[in-house]
Amino acid sequence: MKKIILLLLINWPVIFNGQEKLLNAGPMPGYSTMKEVAIWCQTTREATVFAKFWNVENPKEVRQTNTVNTKAGDGFTALLIAGDLEPGNTYQYELYINDNPVFLPYETVFHSQKIWKWRGDPPDFSFLTGSGSYINEPKYDRPGKPYGGGYEIYNSMAKKHPDFMIWLGDNVYLREPDWNSWSGIIHRYTHDRAIPELQEFLTSTHHYAIWDDHDYGPNDSDRGFWNKNMTMKAFELFWANPSYGVGDIRGAITSFQWGDADFFLLDNRTYRSPDRRKEKNKTELGEQQLQWLFDNLASSYATFKFVVMGGQFLSTSEKYESYSNYGFDGERKKIIDYIYKQNIHNVIFVTGDVHFSEISVLRKKGKPDIIDISSSPLNSGPNTNAINQSNALRVPGSVIMERNFAEVRITGPRLDRKVTVTYYDVNGKELYKYEFRAWYRERK
Repeated sequence: MKKIILLLLINWPVIFNGQEKLLNAGPMPGYSTMKEVAIWCQTTREATVFAKFWNVENPKEVRQTNTVNTKAGDGFTALLIAGDLEPGNTYQYELYINDNPVFLPYETVFHSQKIWKWRGDPPDFSFLTGSGSYINEPKYDRPGKPYGGGYEIYNSMAKKHPDFMIWLGDNVYLREPDWNSWSGIIHRYTHDRAIPELQEFLTSTHHYAIWDDHDYGPNDSDRGFWNKNMTMKAFELFWANPSYGVGDIRGAITSFQWGDADFFLLDNRTYRSPDRRKEKNKTELGEQQLQWLFDNLASSYATFKFVVMGGQFLSTSEKYESYSNYGFDGERKKIIDYIYKQNIHNVIFVTGDVHFSEISVLRKKGKPDIIDISSSPLNSGPNTNAINQSNALRVPGSVIMERNFAEVRITGPRLDRKVTVTYYDVNGKELYKYEFRAWYRERK
């Protein structure tokens, strides 16, 4: 059996070439619920795509997703839905292109979420997170030293076997030839998504994403960017989020639950005031999105409330695009005051953008602690000057000024849940660890 597997691995390019290299990227499991999972993939040209899947406990009962005919206008992408699942199960799946199975040198599985309320303790789970994925393309890059590198980080991430990944924006870097045309935008996503080091990680876990300035438009983009509807369409085509907007609020905004945690994925670009515009009451989120966040924080029964956004929230450093800079501190204060007034505990911000990692904690006597887990960059250029930036809320020793990713692990029984945040370098070596426990009204 080992010889057969080795032979398949060695000859995988030959097998794949036999299908005319019709698969450009993926397959990639996206959102997961108790009854439904999305699977994304991209072909190299027009093709018919579907997946067969089966519960690993009952491999004889094979079912099939919807069928998608990929087309150039949609970047040859396909979104497949595996429905009518049973909660808390592992499913194996096989991708078919033009009715032929695609042979991959790694396992293809997805997971439906467990039903646990009123039945026992919440499940332990883990997710990875990070921002800043720059894939070099010399003819379109700036001259000089390549900005991207360390692609092996994605192999290291695959080996952690998380339940899911949250991409924190700058997941692609649109260049000058890209952001003003559909051809350019699709070229960038297609080129970057296809690197070999990324494929096993895409296939082996579920993925959620927000965006930041570089996948929204030019550097430091704001609500005035003329082509944001087009980049939004590309974001929808290349990710498999639960939604793209909530209610009548359009944008890279969505929400999902995992175990005893609620995740609120925010869009800090579509409604953002220009950084250099001088005015009062500047906003990153826009009033509608802000009130949506407030409503959900107040009504959430989850132990943890993770608020996911592109730029740092807590940092007091007036550098780069943190909430403390460019006059956005008023909205930052409004959010903090709301959390305090409503007495909402276990609010954790997950942020990126700044090309270094750190943990910030806001503690005020008689008020809930607020935590900000910043994770950046994945494989774009690191900021090696971060240690000199003045962030009064920084946890001492938490600054990381090299390519890295973060693992967030939630464990423990229902009234003693623990969060462990571990940062790793590109080779999967541990760099820093931080732990904290949930606050409970029952215990105070």
